[in-house]
Amino acid sequence: MSYEKELAAAKKAASLAALLCQKVQKALLQSDIHSKSDKSPVTVADYGSQALVSLVLERELPSESFSLVAEEDSGDLRGNSGQETLQRIRTLVNDTLANNEYSSVSNLTTDDVLRAIDNGKSEGGSRGQHWVLDPIDGTKGFLRGDQYAIALALLDEGKVVLGVLACPNLPLTSISGENQQSSQDKLGCLFFATVGTGTYMQPLDGSSLLKVHVSTTENPEEASLFESFEAAHSLHDLSSTIAKKLGFKAPPVRIDSQAKYGALSRGDGAIYLRFPHKGYREKIWDHAAGCIVVTEAGGVVADAAGNPLDFSKGKYLDLETGIIVTNQKLMPLLLKAVKESLEERASSL
Repeated sequence: MSYEKELAAAKKAASLAALLCQKVQKALLQSDIHSKSDKSPVTVADYGSQALVSLVLERELPSESFSLVAEEDSGDLRGNSGQETLQRIRTLVNDTLANNEYSSVSNLTTDDVLRAIDNGKSEGGSRGQHWVLDPIDGTKGFLRGDQYAIALALLDEGKVVLGVLACPNLPLTSISGENQQSSQDKLGCLFFATVGTGTYMQPLDGSSLLKVHVSTTENPEEASLFESFEAAHSLHDLSSTIAKKLGFKAPPVRIDSQAKYGALSRGDGAIYLRFPHKGYREKIWDHAAGCIVVTEAGGVVADAAGNPLDFSKGKYLDLETGIIVTNQKLMPLLLKAVKESLEERASSL
């Protein structure tokens, strides 16, 4: 089955959401609000991004069975304490629509915005089609002015068939260790893939298209490793043990969000390791878009036991310990190092 219409709609939706998020992040970085405890800017961007994606998908793909599995719901916005934030979200969404090709629908009421956000209440599952959205993946990166992504995927009968990653702060050139970005690098990448057609990257402005492929390196000593920026999001010590077993020479590249999947899909690095702290359950919106972007670029995404990720069980991924991503050639070596490192860790506890 071709997903051309769905892909076109998803690219529009993610690109518009990226514009909204860029506007909020720019204002945040220029303001005096640098405390991470102030959730207001990221709240406005999160909800605004979700509302925009929902509205654009509904408009571009009219269907009675529209289903969206997304991170946010409007509960906190409906009380008196949420009214000011809700008005800011409404203004942002309307302004973003008016400045693009949706001026005819840029007079949304607060009720319209609340309804659009709450479209994301679907549970997903193995039947029918479900859109999967993380409106801002990488909240802490967003607050710091670093990496974040608008991550949108489509499930069809439980399988990821389409993925779009809008990464407003990711350079169009490689971020690998030997080629750290300069201030001259153009920022803003859109990665997208549909099942069986490969992965492509283009600037967020929609210009020149490039087909991308994961790193083909077979030698771990030449490879670079990606992991989460925040130690709270992944066990950095476990990743370090695995890296030593593989003979990695370069230090890990730590960046926020599914921008890692995008960078990996074009060969910036060769391995991504994610080992959440005990008790954490992975959500499908944190990996669905990134997974197909990497696999269509020739990579492999698996849990720590080598099993493919299963997105058909609802909002959560039930995993064996963690997520590992690499190319076909390095996967056997990586799986061996992961298994040994996990066994050593278990015996030392």
